[in-house]
Amino acid sequence: MHTLPVRAVACLMLVAAAAIAAPPPAPAKDEAAFRALYRELVEINTTRSVGSCTEAAEAMRQHLLAAGIPAADTQILVPPGHPKDGALVAVLHGSDPHAKAILLLAHIDVVEARREDWVRDPFKLVEEDGWFYARGVSDDKAMAAVFTDSLVRYRTEGFRPRRDIKLALTCREETPEAGNTVKWLTSERPDVLTSAFALNEGAGGELDDHGRPVALQIQAGEKVYQDFRLETTDVGGHSSRPTRENAIVRLAAGLARLGTYQFPIAVNQATHGYFEAEAKLTGGATAADMRAVLQTPPDEAAAQRLWTVNPSWNGMLRTTCIVSQVSGGHAPNALPQHATANVNCRILPGVPVTEVEREIVRVLADERITVAPTGDPGLQSPPPPLTESILAPVRRVAATIWPGVPLVPTMSTGATDGRFLNAAGVPTYGLSGMFHDAEGSHAHGLNERIRVRSLLEGRRFLYEVVKLYSMQPE
Repeated sequence: MHTLPVRAVACLMLVAAAAIAAPPPAPAKDEAAFRALYRELVEINTTRSVGSCTEAAEAMRQHLLAAGIPAADTQILVPPGHPKDGALVAVLHGSDPHAKAILLLAHIDVVEARREDWVRDPFKLVEEDGWFYARGVSDDKAMAAVFTDSLVRYRTEGFRPRRDIKLALTCREETPEAGNTVKWLTSERPDVLTSAFALNEGAGGELDDHGRPVALQIQAGEKVYQDFRLETTDVGGHSSRPTRENAIVRLAAGLARLGTYQFPIAVNQATHGYFEAEAKLTGGATAADMRAVLQTPPDEAAAQRLWTVNPSWNGMLRTTCIVSQVSGGHAPNALPQHATANVNCRILPGVPVTEVEREIVRVLADERITVAPTGDPGLQSPPPPLTESILAPVRRVAATIWPGVPLVPTMSTGATDGRFLNAAGVPTYGLSGMFHDAEGSHAHGLNERIRVRSLLEGRRFLYEVVKLYSMQPE
């Protein structure tokens, strides 16, 4: 596939300014069935503590079977030793057995939620004042329900794609340390996820203060998560006899240097397109600063001003490393024998973890402070390209639902299961068509929500986009 130049991509995507909100469309004839499927999925508890992804995966599998998808084309895959962490994998076969499949990926596990903390029961779907409330209504059971529903509709309508359409509803995205199923599948069963590209969570759309859509996002790439352990040691001694060395003070001095350090700005295709698009939507001094960070060399003063306005913008422009935990000393009346700190880095895609580690060592400027990566090694992969074959179907469908709303590329500063797929050679794009206001979805927090209209429009959008993707030649 041909990759467009960054500026050409941005120009193709920026169609016009915000569109005026249209009245809600009439309910689709099969909307009731989708709502029932969505409610069923949301109300199955899939938290790590007491929930079961396997139960939710089996419930969604039953919908596929009822639609006529053969049992042989659906399976529940359960990691050894994790009976409640099952994933649903299914396929709707295409007419060309040689064409690479497209993959629809969504995780069905959710973050913990306590009833006493919420206004409403977090595991009962509530519709109120145009919003759905419950744990997982947005993250990520909205996309999981839409993707399942889409396969049901394709099958019942007799639609025959050219490519296979694969569905993977996976578990433990929220708690990957407990055994992420995408990571497990890419290692143990790579065949079930192999595809030309995947659609995943990671991008939605922006609403203005009046509920009008102003930008549709597509995510291409995400930063790499990596923790580092910093440590310094000393012989210690009695606190009444202080020496010239103090492990805590030494570590603190190094952390102070690291805390003021800024990694250099590095813009990729997605972030370049993002800031170009946002500059046209924002205007004023902020827009000027956005354009200034795209210059060669980038304007660091402009980047500092953008950081003040929105910390996420700084995270999109550079690798970031922050001190997240500190521990030291063994007794209140003793000189510390050791001090440690955890430094959490979010590394730009394509930048080696070893390169970041060397830079941390350089900035600390103290050979007595040791630095070592901890946890799973960060997965390196370049951002997937925003090609015309990826963008054209999105623009075509979006123009019918949100005419005049620009398509804006973005890069995630957090982490999704896309990191495992990108590293495994499956280009993965965040695309949902589900719009949120400035307050957001409250994902991971109290009273998680999604606008009812946003969910239903996202359902229509993804159904139609996947259809177009599935008929493309390679």
